[in-house]
Amino acid sequence: MNLRHLIPFFDTTAQDWSLEARVLRWLTFVWLFIGLAMVFSAAYAVGDAEQGDGLYYFKLQVVWVLIGLVGFNLLVHTPVRFILGVADWGLLIVLGLILVTLIPGVGILVNGSSRWLFIGPFPLQPSELIKPFLVMQSARIFSQWNRLRWSIRITWLGIFLVVVAGVLLQPNLSTAALCGMMLWLIALGAGLPYVQLAGTAFGGLLVVALSVSLRSYQLQRILSFLNPWVDPHGNGYQLIQSILAVASGGVWGTGFGLSQQKLFYLPIQYTDFIFAVFAEEFGFLGCLMLLLMLAVYATLALKVALKASTTVHRLVAIGIMVLLVGQSLLNIGVATGVLPTTGLPFPMLSYGGSSMISSLISAGLLVRVARESGESKVVRLDDHRSNRKPISLKPRFVK
Repeated sequence: MNLRHLIPFFDTTAQDWSLEARVLRWLTFVWLFIGLAMVFSAAYAVGDAEQGDGLYYFKLQVVWVLIGLVGFNLLVHTPVRFILGVADWGLLIVLGLILVTLIPGVGILVNGSSRWLFIGPFPLQPSELIKPFLVMQSARIFSQWNRLRWSIRITWLGIFLVVVAGVLLQPNLSTAALCGMMLWLIALGAGLPYVQLAGTAFGGLLVVALSVSLRSYQLQRILSFLNPWVDPHGNGYQLIQSILAVASGGVWGTGFGLSQQKLFYLPIQYTDFIFAVFAEEFGFLGCLMLLLMLAVYATLALKVALKASTTVHRLVAIGIMVLLVGQSLLNIGVATGVLPTTGLPFPMLSYGGSSMISSLISAGLLVRVARESGESKVVRLDDHRSNRKPISLKPRFVK
């Protein structure tokens, strides 16, 4: 492995990549730059008040970005067939960590949810880290669905169900719903029978309805989303402050660093509601440019999917597009009051190590697929190998 492959921005081999791969790579870097700037702005006052250092959260975010970029660059230079070869074990290991968070006294409670573990001094959120592995393994399974025995199908569908259920029990309804939608859309892209897809969608809606009915605070969030001014000092407070931030930006914005709502009016302003700070500081035009960037990213991802010569490559590109762009749109919908308040971070924009690493791994995987989709020699090699011997999908722990 060439050491320059581990150093961001200095990979001279990128000039030989396909156009889609090069543009996606630079869009990822632009996205990261915007995110670092917003964490600096949104978290400065909180860091100064809580840690005595306004740059505290910004410096931590830089560390997570550097770690994530190492993973990004490694994936960009690793053949997809090797990456997919370890997807099953990666999924099972992170699933084990999710289940560990459910053990009383082991999982760290944050805002009433047990989503965190501490690995030494470092906090870890397994429900964020499992997302790219879920994309990879579901792409492997659904790409060869018609050739699999029912025993293997049931085994992996059961594992996917345990992933979603484990996240839901933390409880983390928003991430569980995102994982379920991501699995469903990848299955749709693979061409699974509509009857099976319709049944799965109906079952998912029933699970969401059951979760909301059993947890009163989730129902209160939905009701407060419909009219937050009914309880402006309680359940509706966060959404009202977010809407005020977005509206205060006007056309041009208040200017970088000049948000007022981030000064302890808007809760968790540097994580789940960082878009509200962005909208206040950069206004309607800034939001329009951000949405344009997301649209270009999604368009390139779909173009990569259409150019892919293998089904598994196409499904990976679709899954990563849903994960990065879809989650971003859901976050924007929450911050603007279009969707009920949930705890989804904005990929590569919100503060958080697990989210940042997961997002950069996903972006690196998409760039790698774009490289192989645009380089005919690599595609032909993969095609020949895939025709000779399909990827083994049987879990290694099952005899």
